[in-house]
Amino acid sequence: MRFAYSTASTTVLVGLALAAVGCEAQGRQGGRGGRDVREPTIPPPTIVEYRPRSTLVVPEHQVPRAKFPVVDFHGHPPNLASPENIRTVVEAMDRLNLQVMVQAQPSSGERLTSQIEAVRAAGHADRFVFFASLDLREVGPGSGARIAAQLEADVRAGAVGVGEIMKGFGLSITKADGTRLRMDDPELDVVWETAARLGIPVFVHTGDPAEFFQPLDYQNERWLEMALFPDRRFNDRSRYPAFDDLMAERDRMIERHPNTTWVLAHMGWHTQDLARLGAIFDRNQNVLAELGAVLYDLGRQPRFAREFFVRYSDRILFGKDSFAPDEYPYYWRVFETADEYFDYYRDYHAFWKLYGMDLPDDVLRKVYYANALRIIPRMPTAGFPTP
Repeated sequence: MRFAYSTASTTVLVGLALAAVGCEAQGRQGGRGGRDVREPTIPPPTIVEYRPRSTLVVPEHQVPRAKFPVVDFHGHPPNLASPENIRTVVEAMDRLNLQVMVQAQPSSGERLTSQIEAVRAAGHADRFVFFASLDLREVGPGSGARIAAQLEADVRAGAVGVGEIMKGFGLSITKADGTRLRMDDPELDVVWETAARLGIPVFVHTGDPAEFFQPLDYQNERWLEMALFPDRRFNDRSRYPAFDDLMAERDRMIERHPNTTWVLAHMGWHTQDLARLGAIFDRNQNVLAELGAVLYDLGRQPRFAREFFVRYSDRILFGKDSFAPDEYPYYWRVFETADEYFDYYRDYHAFWKLYGMDLPDDVLRKVYYANALRIIPRMPTAGFPTP
């Protein structure tokens, strides 16, 4: 679109603009970046005291139960070795339409097999699958073969994946020589190749949100969470790698093993920059991502996130992370409705509101269950729609 102004009109417009700037400057005390920084005339609340109540009246659609059966790829239920725990979890799953839960809480050896046997004995073998954890402590020469052998034993016992490999990998775990265990350490290549040979996915949690690696100042939108939880501050470069350096290690590890199925926990911590995750998907056809604990980012960019989910619908897996049954419906509401401006369930994660993405049914089916059924071997199929 083109605009044409006469000289006289231009002069008037410039004069009006300068007058507006002058008026705005009079009402601002030392404004920065166009923001008004005047001091309140009464004592202001603290960041934890300010809880404005929205007066917006818009349609609301509560979604207590998912539209289609769901695989929770990132389950952290209590230890499933007792009948009471199993019954409690299954009852909650039934209410929410969770058909299968992945037990991603680190377990191997007897801790793993005891849960598998207990679930079978309780008659719920069709509701849970189990991933095996890796002992990455004190890695040195020969460790890779030892870890790979234990993985094979756990798969023979019933494990169907690796993970969740927790964030200490690459962030804080040290090798036998005292140095940080880098994610692309070649000693572990045999482990990732073993997973590829066994046909099981590797579920890896790398680092934490990028903001946790940045200065703890008033420009950091995760300031409150970092202030509340000192163990989530990774901005000390003398102790921790930079966020981008850590992610580069992860990406090199992935690219070196194109036959391994990788699943990035928490969408790789790239939900604030979905294009970056999309570039990873484009480079690596063997990579998927799981969306646990990042709903706060998806729900504040519903249009772009919807486009992303539609484009990469074959690469995204539902996961929740913490087992809190009353929190799952927030996910169903964001994914299944077009609701506007509603609360997130954990205020220190996000002080902003959420919006519904209104995903198409074919995308919901893939994210909720079809992608998980495709990549996890020996997955129970009872309770899912037939193709």
